[in-house]
Amino acid sequence: MMKRAFMLLGSLLLILVGCSQTEEAAKQSKSTGLAKDEYRNEAFKDLFPLHYESYMKNKKEEDTKYGGSVKRSKFEHDKEPYLPILFNGYGFATEYNEDRGHVYATEDVRNIKRITDKSVGSCLTCKSTAVPKLIEEMGDNYWGANFNQVIWPKAEAMGHSPIGCSDCHDPQTMDLRITRPSFIEAMKTRGVDVTKATKNEMRSYVCAQCHVEYYFEPSKSKVTFPWAKGFKPEEMYAYYEEIGKQQGFEKDWIHNVSGTPMLKAQHPEFETWIEGPHGKAGVSCADCHMPYERVDGKKKITSHYWTSPLKTIEQSCLTCHADKSKEWIKTRVEEIQTTHMEMLHKAEEVSVFAHYYVNKMITAKVDESKIKAAQEHIRKGQWYWDIVAAENSTGFHNPQGTMATLSKSIDESNRAILIATEELMKKGIDVDKLKKEIEERMEAVYNEADPFKKKDHAITDSFPGQTPPPPAKK
Repeated sequence: MMKRAFMLLGSLLLILVGCSQTEEAAKQSKSTGLAKDEYRNEAFKDLFPLHYESYMKNKKEEDTKYGGSVKRSKFEHDKEPYLPILFNGYGFATEYNEDRGHVYATEDVRNIKRITDKSVGSCLTCKSTAVPKLIEEMGDNYWGANFNQVIWPKAEAMGHSPIGCSDCHDPQTMDLRITRPSFIEAMKTRGVDVTKATKNEMRSYVCAQCHVEYYFEPSKSKVTFPWAKGFKPEEMYAYYEEIGKQQGFEKDWIHNVSGTPMLKAQHPEFETWIEGPHGKAGVSCADCHMPYERVDGKKKITSHYWTSPLKTIEQSCLTCHADKSKEWIKTRVEEIQTTHMEMLHKAEEVSVFAHYYVNKMITAKVDESKIKAAQEHIRKGQWYWDIVAAENSTGFHNPQGTMATLSKSIDESNRAILIATEELMKKGIDVDKLKKEIEERMEAVYNEADPFKKKDHAITDSFPGQTPPPPAKK
């Protein structure tokens, strides 16, 4: 009896060991064989040729009505021609281009004229696959290190790639992962532990590492997301007014026309989407921007051609909106975007007038408290249109929310103009003449053919620059 029991136990142990070995073999078979810190996109090419081929489609220079992959200035007449005025005194007034495919990320950040000898490591954070390794090696010294002298040479020596495979996937298992610590920390402020995220949530979170509003926290220049109060534009603005200022972050720059301490919005696709109808319905970024596709009519893969769903309506839209036609969806999207752009242009133009009105308040030596009150409205007004303009869906991710935000922008800018008008009339300033002078500046900027010279037409003897001079060298 005892002998039979030992034989049974032995058999059971063999089965358990065998199962364990089988499971381990299965796990090993799922491994790519790549190093855990592999960051070169080319290393994935032979293992995932169809996905890689799909990714390389991002090199295409194609357009939809309101977006695409063609490198061109956002100052063009059909886009936002008055940005050289609205960002005057800041790098975005010098060069601000349409977003291009992710494969151009390292090329574009290297060549953009906004990168100067004062730029820091944080500027590379969402452009290069080498960033996680740089952060691992340098720690918090990465963020504030000189871009041109330290960070870029290091990334180049490492043989980095533009945004790609390892940014979103574990190189060994290909599981989705978060590689940028700023997102993890920001989600904690919202009470979210990303390590417990579902696969569907990860299909948005990997995009949200970079497609977000952010600023450089002053002490270390660390990339930081202003989400502690929420994702809405007014909640992020409240964050900057309270938490940001407590940290020592007051502004991105001082506006050269109005002398206002300004905030520059970045690309808040995640925040706009999560508050919009698709985000609230649980539709992930990948559902629309990385739909499943058949290659050669056979193999089914997730597209890595990150582009407008208007180019893949059948796969991106009709899987849910099966009762609609491709033509109906395209028309509906473009109607939303056209209405959005018309409202955005109006908000930007009112903002331009507000800046110049305050400039005139300064030169007319209006009471300082009145100037500051008007500047506060300018700061809010520009934040509200910029947080919409910087978002890359042209209003589609949250049509109702973005229109409400643009309405707030116009209201705030008009409040600045109202304060200025009352004070300027007390000084005997001819407001009708002022309007004509402003229109002349707008026309001069609009008609300048060289995009790098447009900003120079914003400032004249009538509207002198208000950016404080740099401190004298000791």
